[in-house]
Amino acid sequence: MSTTTTTTTAAQPITAETILRLFPDIDTTSEALSGHDEEQIRLMDEVCIVTDDNDAPIGTASKKICTEPLSSLFSLSIQFQGRVRQLSRLTRALLGHLMTNIDKGLLHRAFSVFLFNDKNELLLQQRASEKITFPDMWTNTCCSHPLSIPTETGANLVDSIAGAKRAAQRKLDHELGIKKEQVPFENFRFLTRIHYKAPSDGKWGEHESTRLSGPIYRPCNGTRTNDFSQLVDYILFIKANVDLNPNENEVQATQYVTADGLKKLFEDPSLKFTPWFKLICNSMLFEWWESLDSGLDKYTDEQEIRRML
Repeated sequence: MSTTTTTTTAAQPITAETILRLFPDIDTTSEALSGHDEEQIRLMDEVCIVTDDNDAPIGTASKKICTEPLSSLFSLSIQFQGRVRQLSRLTRALLGHLMTNIDKGLLHRAFSVFLFNDKNELLLQQRASEKITFPDMWTNTCCSHPLSIPTETGANLVDSIAGAKRAAQRKLDHELGIKKEQVPFENFRFLTRIHYKAPSDGKWGEHESTRLSGPIYRPCNGTRTNDFSQLVDYILFIKANVDLNPNENEVQATQYVTADGLKKLFEDPSLKFTPWFKLICNSMLFEWWESLDSGLDKYTDEQEIRRML
């Protein structure tokens, strides 16, 4: 098997050794959150897995710092290398600086699930209007972030894939009401990881490593400015006939489509699609889709990260 590829850029690599110099607003000197109740941490302050350019974990970032609008930012936390700093009443200037950090290349993991029924139709979802990032847009079955908890974190690729699969089961249930018994862990097929940057039109920015990233507020004086997502996305396929019970706060509509049907949807100017979904469709999705019943093995368990920057 080939090893994970690296890229050489003008920017200094983000590592455990350089992260404080590159991101001075992050404090790694205070007490760790390890040992606290896992479920309470998830519910009260979910944390995502921050990685270097090769998807190796180098820390975590609170979902609050990733997703909450300014009006809610009264007590935020960023955690790196198992340590946490409490930030209170962050100013717009600091939030702008955090957005600049995204521009520098701060990544965290994400995953994208593509669920097909026994007719090989792909399940799409339209994101709810209430979503902070990419509201009302159509996308693949499910996409989200593994959390920085033992069952979803991995320091090597095998464990990281397993963590992404468990996160996928969790979010399929949360967003679409699909119980994990209908999407067994062992039935997920890991294809590859895609590292990409894509623009959006919201006030939130994302920089992710999918196996996706969380959004950080860009100061905009009440208007929306340009976003982008940069992520390393874990691509997961699964074939299953499932019962749907969508969470209305997450999903406003669902639809099964054939490959030709999806191409026709892309031609409809009234429909909007998430940037990562369009990127995957424009690169490899239809080729993978054709091999769903035979020949998919040649596309699975890819070791290299596909760079689409």
